Amino acid sequence: MRVKGWSASAVLLVLLGLVLGAGPAAADGGPIGTDVHVAQTLGERELTVVLRRVTEVPGPLSVDVITHAGTAPGTLQLSALSAGRAVASTQVALGATPGTYSGTLNVDHAGPWELAIDDGTQVARIPFVVPAQVPAPWEKAAYGGFVAAGALLLVALFAAVRARKSWHAVVPATGVVAALAVAVTAALLSSTIPPPARDVFDPTIESANDPYALPSSTMDTSRPPLNLAVSGTPAGFTLRLTDGATGRPADDLVVHHNALVHLVAIGPSGRLWHLHPVRTAPGTYSARLDATEGGRYALSAEVARRGGGTQLLRSTLDFEGPAAASTSQPPGFGTQDVGGVPVTLSAGEVNANAATTMTAKFGDTGTLQPWLGMTGHLMVVGPLPDGTAVGTAAATAPTWAHVHSMTGLPSLSGRSGQPDETVAAYGPEVRFTYTFPAPGRYRLWFQGMRDFAVLTAPVQLDVPEGDRP
Repeated sequence: MRVKGWSASAVLLVLLGLVLGAGPAAADGGPIGTDVHVAQTLGERELTVVLRRVTEVPGPLSVDVITHAGTAPGTLQLSALSAGRAVASTQVALGATPGTYSGTLNVDHAGPWELAIDDGTQVARIPFVVPAQVPAPWEKAAYGGFVAAGALLLVALFAAVRARKSWHAVVPATGVVAALAVAVTAALLSSTIPPPARDVFDPTIESANDPYALPSSTMDTSRPPLNLAVSGTPAGFTLRLTDGATGRPADDLVVHHNALVHLVAIGPSGRLWHLHPVRTAPGTYSARLDATEGGRYALSAEVARRGGGTQLLRSTLDFEGPAAASTSQPPGFGTQDVGGVPVTLSAGEVNANAATTMTAKFGDTGTLQPWLGMTGHLMVVGPLPDGTAVGTAAATAPTWAHVHSMTGLPSLSGRSGQPDETVAAYGPEVRFTYTFPAPGRYRLWFQGMRDFAVLTAPVQLDVPEGDRP
């Protein structure tokens, strides 16, 4: 038999070459899920817990605990909890030298989990999800097409050799062409088709096992704002987050800029704390401040709720204690010593309602480490009236801002990970851009990390009136 000048055997040989020469389908591939970085202020320890992605179930869950300067040595008990039950446990011994300390736990199924971290006094619970490694439908189509093409090719070869009528080979040969068309089309299109948006699913066994099988979102995308209630003293206080509609504990926070909760506290004399409270129960977080001065502490909690977006919640914490000692006002822009490191701060033209570029130079060499996924942080509070304790004034200040700098960091678009705090190769200069919304006196705090120590440089800035946009 001849087909448009080609013999049947030649056609079959070409098809055989296509099947045998075809590589694996270029599906979106890669393990689903990424490393999860979660900052935790556990007692007096400032830690970053990194949960490495799980590539197979059952399989190992690697956990890195990165300690900061000043962290006391000791032992942490790590436990992987499923439905409140400890499935696996291990201990991580923290040394006196800041750095990375690792442990491994075994997880036996996909779905929602909790990592419990016990320092002997308090237990922090970090929720995370172990996704099943499910092939995408187009990946199944690509591999299924190649398998079908191979099987049909064998049938076509057998028919061409053994059948008395040559047209018997045409039918399976046509099937080979059709199967190859499906496989190649699926392989070519797979790289342009995004994976399922897992952030639109509440973490359940079903959504973790097969996100492609879910017909629709399992999450209410219009969740109301959260309510924040604070109780306790600086030595130990509790933050309770409740749903604004139902009043029930809100336990649907997602990791936002490497933390479940970013808590900024400003004391009566103007000292700033940037903490990351630990989750101790659904909707309940705890933290402490190493402060004893009496007065009002202004608090601001930045959170991201699944289906509710990012929210900035504000509160106060009053403490009866000795009044703050008389302290000088923080300096303006220039060079100041912070923990033995010269920090030079500068700014371009400053006016209200106009973008201002500010630069912080931490030391003289590029040895900054990324903290919370950024090379630098800037806290802005104001305008503040004169003659009032900073904590009291900040509690009612109209503007609270948390500005990030990613100067020098590589683009993470399309990547499954990010540089962690062990990479000291950035800076020393980091830039921030911010628009002051109104004239007045502001307090600014620039933050960067070197040698696993977070450096905080305060500045007082008088912003003049600018042109209205």
